[in-house]
Amino acid sequence: MPSDAHLAKCWWCRRSTFRTIGLVVFIIVYLVVGAIVFAAIEGPKEEELRACLQDIRADFLRTHSQCLTDGELEAFIVEIVKANERGVSAISNVSSEPNWSFGQSLFFAGTILTTIGYGHTTPLSEGGKVFCIIYALLGIPLTLIMFTAVVERLMIPSTIFLKWLNKKLEHLYRPMYIRLVHLLAIVILLMVFVFLVPAAIFSALETEWNYLDAFYYCFISMTTIGLGDYIPGDNPSQKNRAVYKIVTTVYLLLGLIIMMLALAVVYEIPELNLGFHFYMKSDEESDDEKVRLKDSEAGGPKYSQQINDGESPSN
Repeated sequence: MPSDAHLAKCWWCRRSTFRTIGLVVFIIVYLVVGAIVFAAIEGPKEEELRACLQDIRADFLRTHSQCLTDGELEAFIVEIVKANERGVSAISNVSSEPNWSFGQSLFFAGTILTTIGYGHTTPLSEGGKVFCIIYALLGIPLTLIMFTAVVERLMIPSTIFLKWLNKKLEHLYRPMYIRLVHLLAIVILLMVFVFLVPAAIFSALETEWNYLDAFYYCFISMTTIGLGDYIPGDNPSQKNRAVYKIVTTVYLLLGLIIMMLALAVVYEIPELNLGFHFYMKSDEESDDEKVRLKDSEAGGPKYSQQINDGESPSN
């Protein structure tokens, strides 16, 4: 039996370890480059807005210099900013729909369970914060399980579609190319019903959004980044905000399911499963795995039987 020192040495000398180290270095460089680009693009715009705000403040003080001091204006602005950071807007004399109506609360709960977390509305009370922690601890794992279970069932019609493509195209193309056609169909479904159509709807409903803003919101949400700079239904003049928020929550849930389906289809294609090359098991690929990849490429009996049985060739 090899010693612990030998095992540690073998772990360090694996090819996957060197690939992983290279990936870590690439991610670090990618972060630095991203920071530089964002600073270069957004920095001048921020300075422009800062200068504009300073001019507005100076004009306001000049106009109301007899009844308002700089200190009083500063204190007023501080309170407004604090309230805005907690999700309470002073627009329209604070007469808009509250953030914790049923529709708004359902939308907030949906952003927790999907881990999007826009951050534009947060619990105000101590009890709300405690409940949010417990709610997330229980809800997020259950939501992930639900997503996985739903995607597993959606893979059945997806596999049937792949089987149909295989029968129609196997005499023309290799199995790899047929799988790429299958993936392309899923990606088109994703783009149309998760990005393009919803972006058009959001841009029509949100008066201050153009199509790029709406598409940007859809992308940031579906990737669960959730920056919170664009939130549908946050305009105080928005009609039927509660219903709007509920429908948006449904969109987020269904959209994420389709996103996971597309990723599952990608992972089913060995040549596109890049993560495999960074796992330790890639250094000790079994003979069965080699045979499977060979059959998958050649369209051999094993591959065809798996397709006909509705199974994933990667299993």
